[in-house]
Amino acid sequence: MGKAAAPTARPMTGRWRVTSYWPFVLPAVIIVGAVIVFPWAFTLWMSLHQWTIGGTSSFVGLANYLRLPTDPRFAEAAVHTLYYTVLAVVLPLLLGTISAVVFHARFPLRGFLRGVFVMPMMATPVAIALVWTMMFHPQLGVLNYLLSLVGLPPQLWVFAPSTVIPSLVLVETWQWTPLVMLILLGGLAAIPTEPYESALIDGASRWQMFVHITLPMIAPFMMVAAIIRTIDAVKSFDIIYAITQGGPGTASETINLYLYSVAFAYYDIGYGSAIAVVFFALVVALAALLLMLRNRTKWTDVGGAL
Repeated sequence: MGKAAAPTARPMTGRWRVTSYWPFVLPAVIIVGAVIVFPWAFTLWMSLHQWTIGGTSSFVGLANYLRLPTDPRFAEAAVHTLYYTVLAVVLPLLLGTISAVVFHARFPLRGFLRGVFVMPMMATPVAIALVWTMMFHPQLGVLNYLLSLVGLPPQLWVFAPSTVIPSLVLVETWQWTPLVMLILLGGLAAIPTEPYESALIDGASRWQMFVHITLPMIAPFMMVAAIIRTIDAVKSFDIIYAITQGGPGTASETINLYLYSVAFAYYDIGYGSAIAVVFFALVVALAALLLMLRNRTKWTDVGGAL
């Protein structure tokens, strides 16, 4: 009786193949839709309705948007936002550039001092607000004590309409100048040494090298820092609310704070949603403009020949 023939081995073939990438992408799409798309779509829907918390909603179309140009408090908040943003961008950019040049040089304990300098940006906004509120106190604050040491009169700081926004910008500058410095330090580290060596041979001064070599080379990095600071300053809320709540009166009320008051103090959800949509559109337009300017900023656009 002969031996039975051994069964021939069959190559194993996969029974399940992924024919599309959608099974992997779909969870992320669902999460993005639930967290980002749906809230904004619902906000847009609410902005077209007259709706107060606890009441019924009624469709009013563009009435909430047409109300904005005639709202004097919204116009005042827009001016405060612009004023605050300009100061909160220019001052950190200026001081951050100076700090980056200083900390780029080699000196003892440079690494330690860099670490100390960036500590403000690690603190939480509410803690910063509480500390600065005590420092701003007209009678007990340390700032007026320091002014008295140099013979200057005491100030009301955040308790006067004329000085409240510059005082808030002082806090913003103290916290975010280190961020600008870190961005520009990266730009300074990327500059080659050859241009400086050539400038020294030609007899250029340090100021000439800074104006004609350093500034043109770090201009794109300055634009990046300006974009980040502008977007952050426009939507600033926590520091302002924790220190002044928009006061005294409405002297420091920005669009963000006015939006909060309309929606959660006056419970006018429809009008508050319209403000949110317009504010979001302004932020997007501003970001697009800054990015366009950033793309046009070349390494040789600033400065000239020595």
